[in-house]
Amino acid sequence: MKALERRILAEGQNMGQGILKVDSFVNHQVDPALMMECGREFARLFKDLNATKVLTCEISGIAPALATGYALGIPVVYARKTKPITMPDTVFLTTAPSHTKKRDVEIMASPEYLRAGERVLIIDDFLATGQTILALARIAKAAGAEIVGIGALIEKTFEGGRAALSVLGVPIESLARIVDMSEGRIVFG
Repeated sequence: MKALERRILAEGQNMGQGILKVDSFVNHQVDPALMMECGREFARLFKDLNATKVLTCEISGIAPALATGYALGIPVVYARKTKPITMPDTVFLTTAPSHTKKRDVEIMASPEYLRAGERVLIIDDFLATGQTILALARIAKAAGAEIVGIGALIEKTFEGGRAALSVLGVPIESLARIVDMSEGRIVFG
C-alpha cells in the first residue's frame, strides 16, 4: 500500500537491530485516516473469508484491527498483557517474545469474547519473526476458534515470520513489505 510506504519513508526511523520506529502514526500517536485506509484495504483483501472476529494484541495492533473490524462490520478482540480485575479467573493465556521489550510477555484473552466456532482474522502492526501472531493463534485455537487469515501493516521479510506462520495454512497479507533495513536503510520489495 503506497500511502503506508510513503509514510514509513517520511516518518519511520530505522533504529538498527531490526527495529523500525513508526510511533508518529502507528505506535504512540495514531493517524486515524491512515488506519482507516489500511482497515479498508484489509477488508478488501479478506472479504471472502467470512471472519466473525478480528483478533490482535495490545497496544499497537488495536488501531489497524479496529479499522479492519469497522470495515468488515465485525467485533475486535485484543489480547491483553495484564489481567484486569474485570477479566474472569480462567483465561486463554500464552507468552510471546517482545522484540522491543527484549523479553517474553504474557498475553491473554477472555473466554467471554472469543469462543468456539468463531472465524478469526488476526491483524497486527508488524510481522517480523511471527511469534506474536503465533501466540495469538494459540489463543484462538485454545478457544476452539478457527484462524482464517493474517494481516500485518508492516512485514519485515528478512526476519522469517511468514515462513513461521505457514504452519497455520491461512492467507497472509501485509500492506508494506520491507526487505532490507541494513545500514540504516528502509527498502520495500
